[in-house]
Amino acid sequence: MSVKHIDMAEQPRDGLNPIVFYGSALGIVMFSLWGMFFTDTANTVIFSALEWISNTFGWYYFLAATLYLGFVIFVAASRFGSIRLGPEHSRPEFSLGSWAAMLFAAGIGIDLLFFCVAEPVTQFLAPPVGEGGTLEAARQATVWGMFHYGVTGWGMYALMGMALAYFSYRYNLPLTIRSALYPLFGRRVEGAIGHTVDIAAVIGTVFGIATSLGIGVVQLNYGLSYLFDIPENLVIQGGLIALSVILATISVVSGVDKGIRRISEFNVLLAVVLLAYVLIAGNTGFLLNALILNVGDYVNRFMGMTLNTFAFDRPTDWLNTWTLFFWAWWVAWAPFVGLFLARISRGRTIREFVVGTLTIPFVFTLMWISIFGNSAIDSILGGATEFGQIAMAHPEQSIYGLLEQYPGVLWTASLATLLGMLFYVTSADSGALVLGNFTSRLSSVHHDAPIWLRVFWSVTIGLLTLALLMAGGVSALQGMVVIMGLPFSFVIFFVMAGLYRSFKSEAFKEDSHRASLAGRLSSRTVVSSERGPRNWRQRLNRAMHFPSHRQARAFINNTARPAMEAVAHELSEQGLKADVIKAEGEELHLELNVTLGNEQNFTYQIWPRAFSMPSFARRANETRSRYYRLEVYLLEGSQGYNLIGFSRDQLINDILDQYERHLQFLHMTREAPGNGANIPDDPTMPPAP
Repeated sequence: MSVKHIDMAEQPRDGLNPIVFYGSALGIVMFSLWGMFFTDTANTVIFSALEWISNTFGWYYFLAATLYLGFVIFVAASRFGSIRLGPEHSRPEFSLGSWAAMLFAAGIGIDLLFFCVAEPVTQFLAPPVGEGGTLEAARQATVWGMFHYGVTGWGMYALMGMALAYFSYRYNLPLTIRSALYPLFGRRVEGAIGHTVDIAAVIGTVFGIATSLGIGVVQLNYGLSYLFDIPENLVIQGGLIALSVILATISVVSGVDKGIRRISEFNVLLAVVLLAYVLIAGNTGFLLNALILNVGDYVNRFMGMTLNTFAFDRPTDWLNTWTLFFWAWWVAWAPFVGLFLARISRGRTIREFVVGTLTIPFVFTLMWISIFGNSAIDSILGGATEFGQIAMAHPEQSIYGLLEQYPGVLWTASLATLLGMLFYVTSADSGALVLGNFTSRLSSVHHDAPIWLRVFWSVTIGLLTLALLMAGGVSALQGMVVIMGLPFSFVIFFVMAGLYRSFKSEAFKEDSHRASLAGRLSSRTVVSSERGPRNWRQRLNRAMHFPSHRQARAFINNTARPAMEAVAHELSEQGLKADVIKAEGEELHLELNVTLGNEQNFTYQIWPRAFSMPSFARRANETRSRYYRLEVYLLEGSQGYNLIGFSRDQLINDILDQYERHLQFLHMTREAPGNGANIPDDPTMPPAP
């Protein structure tokens, strides 16, 4: 047995993860230079690779997207849905309304402006099967847009957000993709396996963001040309990229609350205004009827569309442009959006998280696509055939062509252009922040990457966007997303396996608690009989005791520490390595750590937590506004009960209760197929006072 004193002020510092940073940055910069200086070669290689992947792995993208969504729904509906994304004592940081608003903002992007008119019009005039321009094609055209922006893609976001939040906030692992593989590979994720996975995530994320930004730049260029007769060419687009990088850098340096959050909220407001204008200025009754019809068709046709690989009459070009591109795009964006979702969802249960993520953003995007798409189709059916051809051939012009059908086009076109710029900046600054975190070693999941690293990624995203535009415009952007999304799609299956193994371990913990309950109750009965007839008075005394900070520290030093040392000594006598740690810092706390060989170690911690003093507990001369509880923390967080008032023997019995429960959990894990999951040994810390 050993007793250690630790100064908690000596925390590890944040720093760069050199292998992930240099590995991903070098690959991206080299590709960017290749695309800029060997444009024709890059263009040929990109489209050749796209054709090969489409022919070889087209079926795989359909199957993978379906399995991702099925897994997320299964987890939410199962007993695992009650698990919290954080310690058991954690609660949501944001109210339901605020959380819903931020999910709502996450579901909006520059691509919605680009595709909300262009896709329904294209599916109406040139559907994958059947004759274009018919009433049946009109009915199904908008449904394809809903499908590509529907719950299938948000299932990928929910999966990655769930994994990042669960492993980071519940087990204090880094907020990176490798953490989700810990149950499969243990500490080996700190080596080559983890570096490879994180590099794949970074590269896929960069290409996904660059695609959105490239689409945004093309749209902005046309918007400025429409409003101010600014020419549409690569030079102007390069200038727009430079301007957007500067704005994104300012925003990302300002931080999440001051920069990214405020711009996102303003985005939502402008989007709602534009949507409401089109609904009111257009054929309102028809649009509302079409919205309800589209929802019904989406629900009715969902499974058939999800697994429709067009095996007998394969429209390869259509698949590459639409479904395969969108599924790969969602995959590439999954780490990026998943981290954002994780950041705002700490403390929610998995069931709350999944239901909110699959429904709240989708409801808005469904309304957006239906109203804009059906407005465009209604215009074409009314005789605006030239508008339809332009929207299909030049998607960046489509929303402006639609707005021309209504009064006040100068105002609405200006609003759409401003909205596009803000969408661009929001994607760029959020992407720079996330990529900075992915390529750093952060001492806390609540920290962000240093400013210089965020600036680097902001510039790098702009450089890659320009390179892809030079290599072949929007088509090259779409092709690279399909190519780069493929390797990370395999990683997501490992993430699913890691989550499932970890969730099974959570179930073993719950079952082990029930299995060991009889022993715990019997041990407390013995202790109760030893205390004699004054037991009820002692219980009442304890219930009405609201100790000060000084009294809490005295209990730690005089009762808790001797109890821990006695247990540690006895365990050491039986051949186990047991340490008692007295950690000093903002708050004194105790730890009993027992090393159990290759199996998960046992940790029992006592942390003081401050609470507001109840009014009925204040004495006439009492001025204290706070009192302290000493709560037990295990691997999964606070156990929710207070130790103050326990005797030394009672505290020893509580430690043994939790130790026996842990041994029962290890027994159940050993007997399980596959021997359960690797789980980190560090318990989740209490929140700051």
